[in-house]
Amino acid sequence: MNDPNTRRRLLLRWAPPIILLLLFAVFVVRINMVDKTELVSREGQTFEKGVVTEILQDNLQPDGTRVGEQRVRVQMTTGVRAGETLEMTSASGYLFGAGCTVGMKVIVMQSVAGDSTVASVYAQDREMVIYVFAALYLLALCLVGGMQGVKGAAGLVFTFFCIIFVYLPLVYQGHSPFWVSVFVCTVTTIVTMYLIGGPTMKTVVATGGTVAGVCIAGLAATAFSAASGITGWNVSDIESLLTLSNTNGVQVGGLLFSGLLISTLGATMDVAMSIGSAISEIHAQTPDMLRRDLFKAGMRVGRDMMGTDSNTLILAFAGGSISMLVLDYAYDLPYQQIINSNNIGIAVMQGLAGSFGIVLSVPVTVALAVLLYTRHKKHSAAAE
Repeated sequence: MNDPNTRRRLLLRWAPPIILLLLFAVFVVRINMVDKTELVSREGQTFEKGVVTEILQDNLQPDGTRVGEQRVRVQMTTGVRAGETLEMTSASGYLFGAGCTVGMKVIVMQSVAGDSTVASVYAQDREMVIYVFAALYLLALCLVGGMQGVKGAAGLVFTFFCIIFVYLPLVYQGHSPFWVSVFVCTVTTIVTMYLIGGPTMKTVVATGGTVAGVCIAGLAATAFSAASGITGWNVSDIESLLTLSNTNGVQVGGLLFSGLLISTLGATMDVAMSIGSAISEIHAQTPDMLRRDLFKAGMRVGRDMMGTDSNTLILAFAGGSISMLVLDYAYDLPYQQIINSNNIGIAVMQGLAGSFGIVLSVPVTVALAVLLYTRHKKHSAAAE
């Protein structure tokens, strides 16, 4: 560390990204200084934690189902009623309420006005479970992947951070969801690739291939939308989104396509980095290989990857629509009704457009890798 050359190399590698990261942090702070329009009045209403201490009236039926409501006592652990035991109801619905048992940790929706309190069980408290599983995943990633796993975990955390603190505020302020997602995908790709590959040509190749693949997916989705009439206004929750459009100018029509870009990012990033690494290794082992042969070798590597990665993306979107497919099958809907429904059209557009991005990112990444890895050879030949 006392070696001047070592210090210089560390400075050259980490000083620029740290400065850029600080500037990015200032940008993030500024865009999050926004006053949200109150869509629903929640004055006096809070969500607090508690523990079920007693079941006063159960709703469990002999066949194992629940009908109606439970009446329970809950000892509050947070909020203005912390330490007090409140009597409340817990609905038997699948979306709200919980099948309470003594000792269960729950989230309570309460409204307090003076000495009066209206409370009900909102859901089981899952916060710690989510944190533990996320921590276990990151731990497994770091243990199995070593230092690369640590870098991958850092990139994943940064991506999640960008979606919450960059994508959502910018879209809420009325910016185009499509271009905001392009910006977020570009920033997260640069950071993730830099963490994994460092300031190398491989990082440049992987970043270029990833951004190209994501943009291709967006263009494919746009073309499908123009040809099929499927737009971001055909989503199932459009009625709620229209409120945001009217109150804040949110461009809800672009949310569908921006979500597609973000969904495609991970698979495209995987393909681009793998191809960039493979071609880098091939070129290092056989530096005299002709550009044509290096391109063919890279395409052979890419062809092996595109099949599995495109299947992964299509199956992921199909898995997200499995409940709808089961209902369609159970109701025995006519084929023409199913194939022309908005939900099926959106699922097909997402799967195929994302796969277009993966497949076409292969030749783009290979061509970019061959061009950049062999540029010195071209200069040397010109000098001779």
